[in-house]
Amino acid sequence: MGAVPSTPRPQDTADYLIASFIGEKSFPLTSDFWQKLLELPLNLLWPDHRVREACQLFAQNNCCTRHLAKILIHLVWCLQEAINSSGSPTTAYMKAINALYISSVFLKYLIENAQSNNIDEFYLSLDKNEPVPKDFRIDQNIENLVMHSVLSFIGTVDVSSSTYILHQELLNFMLVAMSTQLHYGPAPGPTDMNPFIDAAMAQDSSLVSLIVRRLLLNYIMRPTTPLNDGAYNVFSERAQPGVLQRVGSAAASIVLLPFSYLVGSSGEGLRNPLAGSSLHVLLILNYYHKCVVGDETITDRSEDSAVSDSLPKVNTYFSDNPYCKALENARDIELDRVDIEGNMHNGSLVRLPFASLFDTLGMFLADETAALLLYTLVHGNSDFLEYVLVRTDLDTLLMPILETLYNASKRTSNHIYILLIILLILSQDSSFNASVHKMILPSVPWYQEHRLHQTSLGSLMVIILIRTVKYNLSKLRDLYLHTTCLATLANMAPHVHRLSAYASQRLVSLFYMLSRKYNKLAERIDDKMWKGGSIEQDNLAEDVSAELHIYTDFLRIVLEILNAILTYALPRNPEVVYAIMHRQEVFQPFKNHPRFNELIENIFMVLDFFNSRMDAQTQDGEWSVEKVLQLIIYNCRSWRGEGMKMFNQLHFSYEQESHPEEFFTPYIWQLALSHCGLSFDPSSINLFPVDLPVEKVDSDEEEQTKHQNGNLSYHNVLLEV
Repeated sequence: MGAVPSTPRPQDTADYLIASFIGEKSFPLTSDFWQKLLELPLNLLWPDHRVREACQLFAQNNCCTRHLAKILIHLVWCLQEAINSSGSPTTAYMKAINALYISSVFLKYLIENAQSNNIDEFYLSLDKNEPVPKDFRIDQNIENLVMHSVLSFIGTVDVSSSTYILHQELLNFMLVAMSTQLHYGPAPGPTDMNPFIDAAMAQDSSLVSLIVRRLLLNYIMRPTTPLNDGAYNVFSERAQPGVLQRVGSAAASIVLLPFSYLVGSSGEGLRNPLAGSSLHVLLILNYYHKCVVGDETITDRSEDSAVSDSLPKVNTYFSDNPYCKALENARDIELDRVDIEGNMHNGSLVRLPFASLFDTLGMFLADETAALLLYTLVHGNSDFLEYVLVRTDLDTLLMPILETLYNASKRTSNHIYILLIILLILSQDSSFNASVHKMILPSVPWYQEHRLHQTSLGSLMVIILIRTVKYNLSKLRDLYLHTTCLATLANMAPHVHRLSAYASQRLVSLFYMLSRKYNKLAERIDDKMWKGGSIEQDNLAEDVSAELHIYTDFLRIVLEILNAILTYALPRNPEVVYAIMHRQEVFQPFKNHPRFNELIENIFMVLDFFNSRMDAQTQDGEWSVEKVLQLIIYNCRSWRGEGMKMFNQLHFSYEQESHPEEFFTPYIWQLALSHCGLSFDPSSINLFPVDLPVEKVDSDEEEQTKHQNGNLSYHNVLLEV
């Protein structure tokens, strides 16, 4: 009789159990149904339409059965058991993974199809008459309970071959649970309902610190999956996958609609799913801002208010974000030291291996999410910024940044913006500006337009920034991008040391390129004023005039960059003097311009000095480049700068706008949807514009669309002089 294989009873099959889970009958929290559902290690392959029908049926019945709340409670119990098992794989691990699969699929559908801002629509509570274990309070907030258990496991249990899958699925679950943000606009409002993110924000600071540290360590260490065939063989000798593995796969490709067209990606984030998911979860948590309504209303007392000053306004404010604070206060694990007051930091402080984080970022900066993390750290964490600035191998970070900027046409404009801001932040430090000119690069193989041999890192920065301005002028035409590039060059200018011949030529060519744009605009204005015309023509003239004013400012900044080099660093930069002498005619038309004349005077004072030295030199035959350069180098020794007008050094600083989440939250979610395999019904997204695929357009429109689709208009930045 032992030779006859036993067959499962119909009520024990996965088909039956899942059908019961989505059906009308409500199974009590203490029913053995839940153990059967979560323990069955069976393959289950459902057709696409059946998965969708299952989700629809579940949504109809969940209001009565409360099965979503119940499976989430069982997930909590499984995670608690898994935490107590000291890392040894148990059946609790398999049950937790199955609970995550089931709850993720159906919670995702409910979020995607939510009809209101009412959290009660998810029915995350139990009926008052529900039988529960003695140690369980029926009035508990289930989303808080779930997020506490999920975060506790992630923060306290190390990633290993036996826990890897559960860690990955917990991060996937968090992305699903936090996807409520996709329903709302980029500016947080008091009626936004994000119950699971709010629950994450309510956790104790010590747990928050553990989470931030674990997510960053996942990104740094990049643990790889121990599985080759996708089966959960760590849980079962028969190497059978968990009960909704197939349903989860079907839902990922069918119920969760394709989203890959939304954001262009080079795919770096897909190389390590756990590292990628960890980073996306961290950034979503870091940039979350909850808009809270105050207890009292305020009245508008402004004099120019068009309405009565007694009209009440809602008093709203943004609550503190503990994850943002934890990341801002993270310290290097190698420097376990006292703070400036001499007090030891408290035990909840996040301590990270800055050296490993620095190296990891350098390897993956071609990925937009890595660039966002670097921006977040250098802008928000003064200790990490200081660490970066004292590194002697700045090329580890700068070379991938510059190479990405070099390939700007293949990147999204948001990616380019973030990298330029990083350079601007770094350029605010004078030691950085000095050190980049001391590092010599033997070659730059990815730069194709010119052979760069024994070029300083600073010269390469100048070349790439100018190239980015030129690219922007012809393709993106973005005012902020121009300003950021020129601001970085201006910060670098007084510290320039032995700028290469090619970089010097590019700098003078930058002035010529902008001057041509300026002259064209000036000619258009003159033509409009001569002809006169309609109101439409007058409006056009105003637009052109405003653009002319902008390019006037750009030209002045470039002239101030040249002046800073000539005033503070001329003896160290003979190639800059040569480039100005070689193209001195480009400055002549602006000699009497009221906005430029003082700056131009300094340039012509330099030209007069070196031209006179050339004229006094008897020369047989033509002047060669080498001979002119030798003369410049020789006469640099006698240059004293007498009569030069001294201008205050330009110093631009970056200041993040007061509501950065309006840019970063949509941007991070676009990247998460693109990288992590999490899809969302485009028609349900209000966080950012979604352009569905369209038919092929002509080449010019296609080029423009390539840079705009999936990108966001950058938030305003304050560049302070």
